[in-house]
Amino acid sequence: MQIVLIGYMGSGKTTIGKLLAKKLKIKFLDLDSHIEESEGTSISNIFADRGEIYFRKKEATRLRAILSNEKDFVLSVGGGTPCYANNMNAISEVNKNGIYLKVGLGELVKRLSNEKAQRPLIANIPEGDLHEFIGKHLFERSFYYNQANHVVNCDEKSAEQIVAEIEVLLS
Repeated sequence: MQIVLIGYMGSGKTTIGKLLAKKLKIKFLDLDSHIEESEGTSISNIFADRGEIYFRKKEATRLRAILSNEKDFVLSVGGGTPCYANNMNAISEVNKNGIYLKVGLGELVKRLSNEKAQRPLIANIPEGDLHEFIGKHLFERSFYYNQANHVVNCDEKSAEQIVAEIEVLLS
C-alpha cells in the first residue's frame, strides 16, 4: 500500500504520516528528507545555493523514484510538490491513495505564525501579511491539492482522529 499525504505547509503531513505509518505497520517517508539526504544539505540551502528550479527538478526525480521503487509506505511531500513538474499526475497514476490534508486558512495562519523561523518560505513575511500570503498560496495550490483521491478536513480534529478517518477511507 502506497499512501501519499499532500497539503499546505503546517497541515500536519509529517505528524499524521508518522502516526498512520505506525498504525498500519508500514514505513514513513518524507520527500524533503530524501532530497536533503541525496543532496547532502538542507532544503533551505538548496534554494539559496542552487535555486528553486534545481530543487523542483530534484523533487520530481526523487518523488518518481520513491513511487516506482518503494513498496508499502506513507509518504509526506512538500506543500508545493503537487504543483510542479506534473507531480500530482505522477502521484495519482501510481496509486489511489493520494490524501489531501485540508486545513482552513485561519488555522494555518495560527499554526505557521509559531513556526515562521523554521519555514524558509514565510520566515521573512511580516506577521501582518501572513494571512494574505497563505491565502494567496492556498488559492493557487488548491487546484492541485483537490485532485487527490481523498480530501480530509483536518480543522478542529486531533491527529488521532485524522488517522482514524484515513483508516476508514482506506478500508
